[in-house]
Amino acid sequence: MCDKPNSCEICGSSFAQKFALLIHIKTHTEDKPHSCEVCGSSFARKSNVLNHIATHTKEKLHSCEVFGSSFAEKSKLMNHMKRHTEDKPHSCEICGSSFAWMSHLLRHIKTHTREKPHSCEVCGYSFAQKSHLLHHMTTHTGEKPHSCEVCGSSFAQRSNLLTHMKRHTGEKPHSCEVCGSSFALKSNLLNHMTTHTGEKLHSCEVCGSSFAQKSSLLRHIKTHTGEKPHFCEICGSSFAHKSTMFGHMKTHTGDKPHSCEVCGTSFAWKLDLLRHMKTHTGEKPHSCEACGSTFVQKSTLLHHMKTHTGEKPHSCEVCGSSFAQKSHLSRHMKTHTGEKPHSCEVCGSSFAEKYNLLTHMKRHTGEKTRFL
Repeated sequence: MCDKPNSCEICGSSFAQKFALLIHIKTHTEDKPHSCEVCGSSFARKSNVLNHIATHTKEKLHSCEVFGSSFAEKSKLMNHMKRHTEDKPHSCEICGSSFAWMSHLLRHIKTHTREKPHSCEVCGYSFAQKSHLLHHMTTHTGEKPHSCEVCGSSFAQRSNLLTHMKRHTGEKPHSCEVCGSSFALKSNLLNHMTTHTGEKLHSCEVCGSSFAQKSSLLRHIKTHTGEKPHFCEICGSSFAHKSTMFGHMKTHTGDKPHSCEVCGTSFAWKLDLLRHMKTHTGEKPHSCEACGSTFVQKSTLLHHMKTHTGEKPHSCEVCGSSFAQKSHLSRHMKTHTGEKPHSCEVCGSSFAEKYNLLTHMKRHTGEKTRFL
């Protein structure tokens, strides 16, 4: 005899009791007769509205005996407990991934079917999940209802606020078993692990480049589309990534909060400081397999490799000259445009490149140029 004889004709879920099936069916019909008197949200079950009301009163009666986390709803506690028990009875028939909840499995399956039924009425973007659409909508409304009580920063999503709060607490509960590095978010740990495995599952359909992280792939794709939606309000420069735009803004403000403890040099970004520190340690971990040359940065090694392959993928649309690096093409283009954005404050001479200006300035200071 079947333990769960009552099946849903819409999604196939099975239930031991008929009343449980009837309750479940309401998730498809969207019949939600029970409303919250505080915010107006509607629910299919009275118990759900009672659980929801606790989100207004901030009452959290249900506690986890393992970590001590508290929850307003018992169902949320049960969800949380599965993280400790690792009970994942729902498996994907396509890739074998397992999930604690059927809803998570159904959400996962859409990554295989590419189904995106939820569309934004403003810009037309489509999403697999309604929650992702609601998240996206805040990019149009600019609404940021979740505020940090420590520094006042506001966020569109509560999850982003919780992530931000870890900057203040310094909490990093997720540790790498290989090197011991700790991370505030599990997703950051998973991203970090690819530096040990070398696994690159995300490939660009245009040029075939592979990336360990999907976010890196999405960032890379903009190099093909030329999309630069982020603008500097001071000088009008446009950028493909918001983070790059913020980095650029520091060139206007002169903000350099990261200082070298050895020589005192300051940097706008921590990454630049870490890169600089290698000039003191002499560390050059990236080696060329062709000639054995070593480099401080991987990007410098990749540039160097093109001297062996002869690859010059960046071409000038005006005269057809080709270059190994995009920066060299950008420098070359100024020979056509005549652009000289770098000016000497002493005599007014202009230069296409900043290093030419710095060389020129030594004529005024009397400093002798050293040739390597």
